[in-house]
Amino acid sequence: MTDTRLRLLTAGESHGPLLTGILEGMPAGLTLIPEDITRELARRQTGYGSGGRMQIEQDRAHITGGVMAGQTTGAPISLIIGNRDWKNWAEKDITPLTTPRPGHADLTGAIKYRYDDLRPALERASARETAVRVAAGAICKRLLAEFGILVGGYVTQIGNVSADLPPDLDYPARFELAEASDVRCPDAAASEAMRAAIRQAKIDRDTLGGIFEIVALGLPPGLGSHVHYDRRLTGRLLGVMGSIPSIKGAEIGAAFQNTTRPGTAVHDEIAARDGLLRRRTDRGGGLEGGITTGEPLIVRAAMKPISTTLTPLGTVDLATGEPGQTVYERSDFCAVPRAVVVGEAMVAFVLADALLEKLGGDHVTELQERFAQLRQGRLDELTMRNEPWRFGYDWPADFDWEF
Repeated sequence: MTDTRLRLLTAGESHGPLLTGILEGMPAGLTLIPEDITRELARRQTGYGSGGRMQIEQDRAHITGGVMAGQTTGAPISLIIGNRDWKNWAEKDITPLTTPRPGHADLTGAIKYRYDDLRPALERASARETAVRVAAGAICKRLLAEFGILVGGYVTQIGNVSADLPPDLDYPARFELAEASDVRCPDAAASEAMRAAIRQAKIDRDTLGGIFEIVALGLPPGLGSHVHYDRRLTGRLLGVMGSIPSIKGAEIGAAFQNTTRPGTAVHDEIAARDGLLRRRTDRGGGLEGGITTGEPLIVRAAMKPISTTLTPLGTVDLATGEPGQTVYERSDFCAVPRAVVVGEAMVAFVLADALLEKLGGDHVTELQERFAQLRQGRLDELTMRNEPWRFGYDWPADFDWEF
């Protein structure tokens, strides 16, 4: 894989004392206040269907390096988030966990790392780790905002309940309506039906998954690349979405729906409007050839139901080899509304990295100067040679490839 400008390392366990993150590659000169991060962490903790853990934690990131006098220094940014639940585990004798839960990393983690208890896998695979990702994503959002780029998201489906979003409902309005809904859905009628579905899942001692969309607005054309497989933003975005716990599928634009249509009904026609080249539609989700088009970038993710269910599932007790049932660990009934915030953070991380890759530079002012010079997809920027030419490789056209 290619080196990237931004790197994020996270450490810590779900019930350990704290979570740690190091974000490397952020330029100097970015104004950053604690509220920028606290706001996003608070969003991650809200959503109908959340479990009891969210009543315990009040997440707040403490920056311990890389930010001085309210501005980034260009050094790695280090931050920690305390686990308030740690006090309930610090002096606790840990009950052996030997019955792996289907759908979780319990069994696969034990096979890979030779654990003699399943808790180490549970502790690190837990979505609690995403609190650090959201904190780092908040910093990336701040950087993107310096260039007029906005990343937001919303829920479109929970269980079998789907939102009906009119095409003329613009994205900022969707973001605003979603934040007013405790299931983060812009459709009021669908929100109520989603709540009812989650309530029923609680009664049934079950869990629900769903679908959410992340949208980035204000991106310039030309971020990413088609010339290296690992620099295509398509792959990088799909990869980070798949890295979120319980996400089992992702698409750019209307990718899966587009498979049912002919090509003439899929590809976004190009038109010149006042000298600016734009797409008539955005079925491609703002990417062509792994490069941003300047249209809204749309990433959609499918989240499976949470693996931990109040209703026990069949498994094998690894200590005895006998059939057994899963032991319940406190968890959400539906994590889709909260996953939106994690998805925003991961998309912001990839886009911030792509922007830094494009602009270079070590200070925000330097980046802004270079950003102002970026091509915007205007006709007068695209001077075409418009005459015949040859590849010019020093290689005989009649070379015998039968060697």
